[in-house]
Amino acid sequence: MKTDVLIIGAGAAGLMCAITAGQRGRRVLVLDHANKPGKKILMSGGGRCNFTNLGVTPANYLSANPHFAKSALARYTPADFIALVEKHRIAYHEKELGQLFCDDSSKQIVRMLLDECAAAGVRVETSCAVERVRHGEAGFSVATARGEVHAESLVVASGGLSIPSMGASGFGYELARQFGHAVLPTRAGLVPLTLSGKHQERYADLAGVALAAEARCGRQAFRAGLLFTHRGVSGPSILQVSSYWQPGEELRLDLLPDRDAADWLPAQRAVRPAAELKTVLGDVLPKRLAQRLCELDFGNRPMRQYREAELVAIGARINDWPLVASGTEGYRTAEVTLGGVDTDGLSSSTMQSKRVPGLYFIGEVVDVTGWLGGYNFQWAWASGHAAGEVA
Repeated sequence: MKTDVLIIGAGAAGLMCAITAGQRGRRVLVLDHANKPGKKILMSGGGRCNFTNLGVTPANYLSANPHFAKSALARYTPADFIALVEKHRIAYHEKELGQLFCDDSSKQIVRMLLDECAAAGVRVETSCAVERVRHGEAGFSVATARGEVHAESLVVASGGLSIPSMGASGFGYELARQFGHAVLPTRAGLVPLTLSGKHQERYADLAGVALAAEARCGRQAFRAGLLFTHRGVSGPSILQVSSYWQPGEELRLDLLPDRDAADWLPAQRAVRPAAELKTVLGDVLPKRLAQRLCELDFGNRPMRQYREAELVAIGARINDWPLVASGTEGYRTAEVTLGGVDTDGLSSSTMQSKRVPGLYFIGEVVDVTGWLGGYNFQWAWASGHAAGEVA
């Protein structure tokens, strides 16, 4: 079988690339080894798909080259994708921090993409694994479970290693290396952190306790929800900071991000001298957490029995609580894969390989990783569109 553009991967980036190329009159075939397209789209956002973010900037992405994403993001913006959503009359809402979700179901986004593919004459084949790829003067020869495919352009949109239960694999990285591209070390991103030893023992029975907090690692800080789990900590603030955290680094948590606890606690002593510290803290923190902090570090006496300097020190510690993580839950629960195909080998405007004409890498397989909150979908749409304009 012959086609102009062969896309490996029927996820967000692959489908957007297919639509864009198909609208240019290219013959496009999309292959995926999964049994249906858009599997990660379907599960995202709790089944409602956080399909973009109104506040997207290149600063919301991690990459060895922080400038690489600028071109594609500038040429296909959240407004462009919103226009497509509105064209298909999909109701959506802003949840928080610019995050846009479907009112109904993520199935609507997959249906929209497949309808656009059909309108552009794109063929999408699922349950079709790629077995071998070769490149010659006439383009690419790809052996699949359903026979040989010959294509002028090959677009690799096979994703990263996150959530292997959904079919994730290192196929795209292997293909990149086959064609001489460097692949930067990969690791799990947007992932819960685990604790071990005494650090886990301190918090294990707090599993299920949630609060608003600010998680900090180095210069990066994220204020959002924090959740204690049986294995460690999770929640949006932890998932965000996990992409910046490296084993051995200490995390700092501001457990009362909306107030200066070093000022607040002495003021509470003046108005509630007989109240115990755990009671006062339990008014602004989950009670089980307040009790544990007192057991671990602060003691628990009536407020009047604490000197002002002690309360100032306790308050400062609450705003800067140390947490020693031992690792992450890994790709099993990670939302994204950090690292990937080195951007030095790709054109930032087209996603085309600098080594092999007609070869493109888009989406998560590339060393561009967004924050939590719709940023990774916007990279998928933007990088897919960039390649689709020229493939």
